[in-house]
Amino acid sequence: MKHDISNTDDVKLLVDTFYTAIRQDALLAPVFAQRIADDKWPIHLEKMYRFWGTLLLQTQNYNGSPFDKHIGLGIDSTHFNQWVTLFGETVDSLFEGEVATLAKERANNIGLIFSHKLESMK
Repeated sequence: MKHDISNTDDVKLLVDTFYTAIRQDALLAPVFAQRIADDKWPIHLEKMYRFWGTLLLQTQNYNGSPFDKHIGLGIDSTHFNQWVTLFGETVDSLFEGEVATLAKERANNIGLIFSHKLESMK
């Protein structure tokens, strides 16, 4: 039986599983590869643990401006739609409950906002 996202170990499992899927995805893997070298993935994952921990568990461990990192990557709504789809599939494969639902909602909102902001910059 699946459980809800309730602690930092759950967040790490979510992030690790999600980014494994990202790195295998035909559309998204090249985008991430152009920005994150293989030896820099541990740094990125640590940052994502803090980001999602803050969003889902209110750990308040993340500081930064995530949108800025997406400027100039040549990405659009197609990329964000795939990102949201993979995120939702990852959450659903591992968890169920209120926080899991919140995670999918937050990812969807991020995808919409980032996509819209990038489109408005064109």
